[in-house]
Amino acid sequence: LVAAEVLLRWHNNELRNPGPDQFISVAEECGMIGMIGEWVMINACQQAMRWRRAGLPEINIAVNISARQFEESEIVDTVRRALQQSGLPARQLELEITEGLLINDTPNLRQCFQELKALGVRLSLDDFGTGYASLSYLKRYPFDILKIDRSFVHDIDQSQDSVTLVNAIIAMAHSFGMSVIAEGVENLQQRRLLKDHHCDMVQGFLYTPALNAEAFSDWAKRYADVHEAQHI
Repeated sequence: LVAAEVLLRWHNNELRNPGPDQFISVAEECGMIGMIGEWVMINACQQAMRWRRAGLPEINIAVNISARQFEESEIVDTVRRALQQSGLPARQLELEITEGLLINDTPNLRQCFQELKALGVRLSLDDFGTGYASLSYLKRYPFDILKIDRSFVHDIDQSQDSVTLVNAIIAMAHSFGMSVIAEGVENLQQRRLLKDHHCDMVQGFLYTPALNAEAFSDWAKRYADVHEAQHI
């Protein structure tokens, strides 16, 4: 267990609990994504510290960043403020960014990435392969992690073409000095294949579905106990 990814949910019975694919775009359109993003960032860092004080193994916390947060808010100041208020070491915060942001490749955007790296946080390229970003952006931006989208992983145990593609992505990322996370891993065969092809980390329902913070704490303690027992 090395990290947890923050998932935003809106519990609203009147609106039948709309998913993030619905409310995030609305928040971006009406200009609220900056405030929501800052709230999520601060609460995520504080929660990671609460887990740490509760005796959980030191884990990173990964937070998705909307492209609008770069355009409409001071993302560097938001991250700096969240780290200062929570006391979370910068190395434990991962910022997940999708390829769509890189289409608007500007000196200001590259400067923003450099300032985030200077803070000591980790930068992750999320859902790789589903956007329109040029591969040349991998050398222009200081990403630490590349996340393979679940659409390339879901049939890796059934399709040799998927194995070949995933293997190529892993090799390319490693050549840039990046770690690789495979998303959407649901069974042991998928995990075995990814491990055989030197994928660094995986995430998915093989381990657990999405959990609230309290339930995650209980699960993480059990997981750590089981993992420790296997190495005694």
